[in-house]
Amino acid sequence: MAQKPKLAVYWASSCGGCEIALVNLHERILEVDAALDFVFCPCLLDTKKKDIEAMPDKSIAVTLFNGAIGTSENEEMAHLLRRKSQLLLAMGACSWQGGIPALSNFQHREDYLAAIYLEGPSLANPGRTLPAIRTKVPEGNLELPTLFDSVKALNQLVEVDYFVPGCPPEPHQIWNIVEALIKGKALPPKGSVIGAGTSSVCEECKRKKSDKKITKFYRTYQIQPDPETCLLEQGIACMGVTTRDGCGALCPQVNMPCIGCYGPPDGVFDQGAKMVAALGSVLDIGKYSGMGERQVAAKADAIWDSLDDCAGTFYKFSTAGSILKGRS
Repeated sequence: MAQKPKLAVYWASSCGGCEIALVNLHERILEVDAALDFVFCPCLLDTKKKDIEAMPDKSIAVTLFNGAIGTSENEEMAHLLRRKSQLLLAMGACSWQGGIPALSNFQHREDYLAAIYLEGPSLANPGRTLPAIRTKVPEGNLELPTLFDSVKALNQLVEVDYFVPGCPPEPHQIWNIVEALIKGKALPPKGSVIGAGTSSVCEECKRKKSDKKITKFYRTYQIQPDPETCLLEQGIACMGVTTRDGCGALCPQVNMPCIGCYGPPDGVFDQGAKMVAALGSVLDIGKYSGMGERQVAAKADAIWDSLDDCAGTFYKFSTAGSILKGRS
């Protein structure tokens, strides 16, 4: 009996939502099991790293790798699974462009370790103990992976064959990819984004759109948005204009702004920079007549100041893959 192609799923620095999205294939997971030999998935199977190391190189047909590269263990597994896999897919926002974990790039490792272990209001840590790489106990030495000072996207470390956006990817998009692999359908050129569209979320959004004139930005809790009008026109920083389509515009459907998890559409190199440019063109600072350059700048600054956390808004999912990469 011919062996089935092998499938691996691995999470690095991530939340586990991509695994949930895979399980959300529901009964179709049985078709995946019938067509592919599911050999590695730490949250579902008990396969050990040594078992993967013992496999011949390129013996895994497809690895769905989710999560950013934030530790030495993430780095080690990325190299191992790249070597063992014929196709390596960066699954989800974290592996594609760093995702939420890469927001830590705006601080140093020591800063967020202190915030987590020393400064939290609910902490009881009188010894101000921080995690150690090695700890000696009677039975020997215990070791933890090294926490990197900067988080990377998967393709900044190893070659990636395809990118699957989303936080997490929508199950129907995952199925489209898995079905193509199962049935041997032709895939696009390597390096392509699959499981999504090529345009923006605005193309999928059914809200009414007109000329945008923004005089102030609002957080979602500050106003009750009109359910039919474009959220950006109401002063809510919706990232749909610079975010790849394919999710079905799910967030705007429930009166919440797009937060950018599908990453930039085709032709956009830096999602955050594109959003800044788009917003800059629709700020309503009044009539220029009689206003000096400083007055114009002051009015524009006042509007920008009403938008809290520009980095977290514009680069929530794409910090590692951006021009900035994080802190300067």
